[in-house]
Amino acid sequence: MNTSAADTAGGTETGARLDKFQLAELVARDIAPGSYVNLGIGQPTLVSNYLMPEQQITLHTENGMLGMGPQAQGAEIDGDLINAGKIPVTELPGAAYFHHADSFAIMRGGHLDVCVLGAFQVSASGDLANWHTGAADAVPAVGGAMDLATGAKDVYVMMSLFTRDGLSKLVRECTYPLTGVGCVTRVYTNEGRHERDPRRRRPAHPVAGTRPQRDPVL
Repeated sequence: MNTSAADTAGGTETGARLDKFQLAELVARDIAPGSYVNLGIGQPTLVSNYLMPEQQITLHTENGMLGMGPQAQGAEIDGDLINAGKIPVTELPGAAYFHHADSFAIMRGGHLDVCVLGAFQVSASGDLANWHTGAADAVPAVGGAMDLATGAKDVYVMMSLFTRDGLSKLVRECTYPLTGVGCVTRVYTNEGRHERDPRRRRPAHPVAGTRPQRDPVL
């Protein structure tokens, strides 16, 4: 990973530490116009609130929706309209709903331009660990992360740089169980934006042995 000071969102001074809302605004600003995007559970869901209509971004949520809008507030809240993290969301004109299997076909078939995920660790070579700390009492929570790491053309990670114990989540090698190998394109933290060396080629499979070859129909 190549590290640089984060461009600031919301008019803060360059190099200043970003809060999660400013970080979400920065990620939203960096997504290319016309992209199809999945936002992971946790901080990444905030990105939906900062996308501009002129970007023409189409948000996908793995529980079966294309055309998701920002998080719902007040009278907008519909208990039946939620994202994968069970957060109430809005729908944009032209939104579509479909079976869970079709949603995963979108994820696995290479139809998403970007996914934004949280992480416990990201290695210098772009390996991602975000589903389990390996602790005996920890509850695994992989969800669709492995499918997104496989299928999305670019994987952005949004996280705090340090743990509560002050340890860096950017590491030479991951010590937690991996979600994907060499899959991370870019990392956004409250301390800076970190780019993966584009000369490093992404492998065909994020974790050896976890997935068969993609269905060529998708």
